[in-house]
Amino acid sequence: MSKILKDALALTAITVVIGLLLGVVYEVTKDPIAQQELKAKQEACEEVFPDAESFESVDISGDTETFRSALDEAGYTQDSIDEVYQALDASGELAGYVITVTSSEGYGGDIQFSMGVGMDGTTYGISFLSIDETAGLGMNANTDAFKSQFEDQNVSEFSYSKTGAAAEGEIDALSGATITTNAVTNGVNAGLCAFRVLSEGGIGG
Repeated sequence: MSKILKDALALTAITVVIGLLLGVVYEVTKDPIAQQELKAKQEACEEVFPDAESFESVDISGDTETFRSALDEAGYTQDSIDEVYQALDASGELAGYVITVTSSEGYGGDIQFSMGVGMDGTTYGISFLSIDETAGLGMNANTDAFKSQFEDQNVSEFSYSKTGAAAEGEIDALSGATITTNAVTNGVNAGLCAFRVLSEGGIGG
């Protein structure tokens, strides 16, 4: 047997073994990873809608185009709606929604967060699921000082100011991180747009 053939067989055997090992690792880790992601989503729901007793996932797979059309029409072309949960009170009645939004306008890439919205349109807060902005600048979005500006606000949309928020629905922009501020603000507004679709159109009802 030639050396080339031996080397080829050895490489093939190594490739097969590595493939099998990767398959085993995937099978071992996929359930814990899925459970961790589910736990993170549950904690995000509780953070942005603390008064809810429970949360139920809404199947929005058939409504992708409805959300996309509404967001595009409102000007939120760089945002998407990933998931929706019904927030239920102690009686099992619908108290509002937890909406997961992804904005592709972040400085460091996609920003994903959950936001809680009551049935009257009041936002209860936001919780980041994925954010990788510049340390000390854009990452300051993931602080209570910034996130709290979206709490207990009943406005149709938010805006931001670089010189100090002075009006209802206006938030203070992050110093040196206007791109991140814009991405999050537009994302929250996209979530509010999705809320109006949910409340008016009965999606998932």
